[in-house]
Amino acid sequence: MLTLDKIYHASYVLKEVIRPTDMIKATNLSNDCNIYLKTENLQVTGSFKVRGAYYKISQLSEEEKAKGVIACSAGNHAQGVALAAAKNNIKSLICIPSGAPISKVEATKSYGAEVCLVNGTYDDAHDKAVELQRESGATFIHPFDDEQVIAGQGTIGLEILDQLPELDAVIVPIGGGGLISGVAFAIKQLRPDVKVYGVQSAGAPSMYLSVAHDKIETLPGVNTISDGIAVKTPGDNTFEICKQYVDEIMTVTDDEVATAILTLMEKQKLVAEGAGAVSVAAALFNKFPIKGKNVVCLVSGGNIDVTILSRVINRGLKMTGRIVDITLELTDKPGELQNVSKIIADLGANVVSVNHDRAEINSDINSCYLKLSMETRDHGHILAIKKALKEQGYNIIN
Repeated sequence: MLTLDKIYHASYVLKEVIRPTDMIKATNLSNDCNIYLKTENLQVTGSFKVRGAYYKISQLSEEEKAKGVIACSAGNHAQGVALAAAKNNIKSLICIPSGAPISKVEATKSYGAEVCLVNGTYDDAHDKAVELQRESGATFIHPFDDEQVIAGQGTIGLEILDQLPELDAVIVPIGGGGLISGVAFAIKQLRPDVKVYGVQSAGAPSMYLSVAHDKIETLPGVNTISDGIAVKTPGDNTFEICKQYVDEIMTVTDDEVATAILTLMEKQKLVAEGAGAVSVAAALFNKFPIKGKNVVCLVSGGNIDVTILSRVINRGLKMTGRIVDITLELTDKPGELQNVSKIIADLGANVVSVNHDRAEINSDINSCYLKLSMETRDHGHILAIKKALKEQGYNIIN
């Protein structure tokens, strides 16, 4: 049974391994509330996961340690288990979905773990890990539905209360539910007045639906840039804890997450992965009643693959009106491109690419399509540009 004493014990055990991550007051994120960032993206291994993994492994018997450990993960739990196993001088085998970011796979190997790539999602990796565990007799380190793992994650709740005594609410990412279960339990035991809000990806809302329908539900599939929380089925333990201690759960879209990642990079100089940024996305897009409150957004991880980062940034720029694609239908005659360019330049936008297409089958024989990509300030700036072009007689296709 999870108790506050176990969370305090986990905090004591973890002192030698983890760093108490900083609480940063965010600037320029919201005019309605005070947002603070709990920076677990700066934790050892780049994620909170090392807390639960290390505490669980530290409590194994010598006989269990001799047989090694096995785990499944989308990447962050894998690194936590690998590091914890190495520090305890025991073998580790991690099953990881084949679609996990390469950076997470390579980081897991760098800590000394053996990696088994499994086709499919986290749940497929879980099934493979269970199969291998039965064959080897190694101890299975569950990424979220384990009392000691939950206790390890709950140490974040203790740190949050110590760092911000005037706390009103905390927003926590949810995948399988281990993080929010530990944080919610710790905070509600000590400060039942504090609101605990959970956030899932709209493409993987397993806990959201399970709590809403009061029964554990398994999704047919998941699809999200937040790979760290792409879980089809929540845990039995985490489901019960969330029902009892979490005040509300909402979802955010991939576009909202991309905006949050970009905002954290630009305004806070912090790199967060999709799963880590969902809490900030929820605050930015007003998913919870936090106006006038002191709110902590738990940024749970920063292990985003650099090959994905550029696509996420581009998506965030489009979402915030910082880049835009516009297609115009023009009369195909000298000077038209110059006129369009002058209108755009006079309004302070920057054209980054131009495509002049005479072959568009749907255009008039004397017309062409001009496709422009531009850097803009915001959505208001885009509207001003489109208005000016229309006033000059240009037909905007999109």
